[in-house]
Amino acid sequence: MLAIRTRRRKAVALATAAVLAALAAPSLSATPATATTAAAPPTASDYDSTYYKDAIGKTGDSLKSSLHTIISDQTKLSYSAVWDALKVTDQDPADSGNVILLYSGISRSKSLNGGDTGDWNREHVWAKSHGDFGTATGPGTDIHHLRPEDVRVNSVRGNKDFDNGGSGFTDSGGSLTDSDSFEPRDAVKGDVARMIFYMAVRYEGGDGWADLEVNGSVDNGSSPYIGKLDVLKQWNDEDPPDAFEERRNQVIYDTYQHNRNPFVDHPEWVEAIW
Repeated sequence: MLAIRTRRRKAVALATAAVLAALAAPSLSATPATATTAAAPPTASDYDSTYYKDAIGKTGDSLKSSLHTIISDQTKLSYSAVWDALKVTDQDPADSGNVILLYSGISRSKSLNGGDTGDWNREHVWAKSHGDFGTATGPGTDIHHLRPEDVRVNSVRGNKDFDNGGSGFTDSGGSLTDSDSFEPRDAVKGDVARMIFYMAVRYEGGDGWADLEVNGSVDNGSSPYIGKLDVLKQWNDEDPPDAFEERRNQVIYDTYQHNRNPFVDHPEWVEAIW
């Protein structure tokens, strides 16, 4: 009996020692601390060897043609679907229940979308009368140039071309207007320019819509043109893409249209084409 008890005590002691050793030893299967670090968001250069591969190294009409082919491969939204898309693409980073209005810079509840005073509606940055495309699926619903804006401010802008100068108005946020042009607030001047250049490349007249072009004029009326080219180029230079604009481009690519605004990724391509 004594020998049996002794063997049992040795077995228990050995088992206890094994457990203590396992607790003290580092785990070979433990996940390194760096494995929990969030992946870095994609950058413009991440798409140069894939999405933009046929455009890299080109300039002028050759670059414009290549970009047109690339960005024309897109999913098209209905005009009603634009409401919900803008609530995501233009969400206020500081308040997930709001959107940021383009020209005024006001943060307004997502639920206040509509056509009444105090609401926000769907502003066509490339005015839909410039080419007469209305709200039909295509240029009329392309969310790369549709943005939330206060109903009254949207009416003030109307279908005016873009240029420097003018006077302020209620809820302008620093935007200015005169009889034939509109100047957005400084923080989105580049955004507006890059949306205009996107439209001029995306819609070249080959898919049933007008050939949209940027020119050096204001008061273009119903012609498929918007100006002023030299001012828009200046705005592109002076107001480079910020985090809000870059996030918006990514969300549109990942979730909605699956195409990109190349001038957000490569603002230097404006000068390379125009």
